[in-house]
Amino acid sequence: MRRKKHEWTLPGLLPTALRCGLCEREVQHTSRHHLVPREEGGRYGPVVDLCQPCHSTVHLLFTNRELARRYNTVESLRSAEELQKYLHWVRRNRVERISNRRARRG
Repeated sequence: MRRKKHEWTLPGLLPTALRCGLCEREVQHTSRHHLVPREEGGRYGPVVDLCQPCHSTVHLLFTNRELARRYNTVESLRSAEELQKYLHWVRRNRVERISNRRARRG
């Protein structure tokens, strides 16, 4: 099942803004993040919609095992010390896309 990029409101038929579940900014696009990664048994578990910069950064900073064990709620991700500097930066910018930096992790 493919998700809609946005929903339409009736009065003006303008797209409604999407909101990132982590940085809480209004963005044009989000992607589904499994709070417990699929590889760690979270295929049918809770998900949250994240903007692309947040989604890339979460996977850059944390392994799937860390996400499953320590950061399996939005609240725990938001309060993660490793994300504080990034969240402060992204909330002050209008960034919609950053390069996918996942491949850099060794």
